[in-house]
Amino acid sequence: MIAIEHKAHCVLAAVAGEFSLKDYREFEDNVLYELKFHGRPNLLFDLTEMLGYTLDVVWEEIRFSRAHRSDFGRIAVVTTDQWTTWATWVAQLFVDSDVQIFSSAVEAERWLLEAPATA
Repeated sequence: MIAIEHKAHCVLAAVAGEFSLKDYREFEDNVLYELKFHGRPNLLFDLTEMLGYTLDVVWEEIRFSRAHRSDFGRIAVVTTDQWTTWATWVAQLFVDSDVQIFSSAVEAERWLLEAPATA
């Protein structure tokens, strides 16, 4: 399950349970909306409640990131899981964004909101 919020030129997504392809596509739609109407969004993924993900999510994330390589501002990933941290560092190879890992969603959101909006 995914919960998505738009705030100050950011797309904030929190995943609970299994992260499915349907969830990821909902996230994509929200990011594309923000991109179309407000320019390059900052992104937050809170994965602290994620229990797992399907393989098709990984492939879709790579495809989406490559197709939109320069379309994101800052990207914050909230996790305490070492494998998710490692996967995040690998994924940053596909985007031209400042990607940071956080253990706190509050800190991650603060970091995103301090970034100037870019068009």
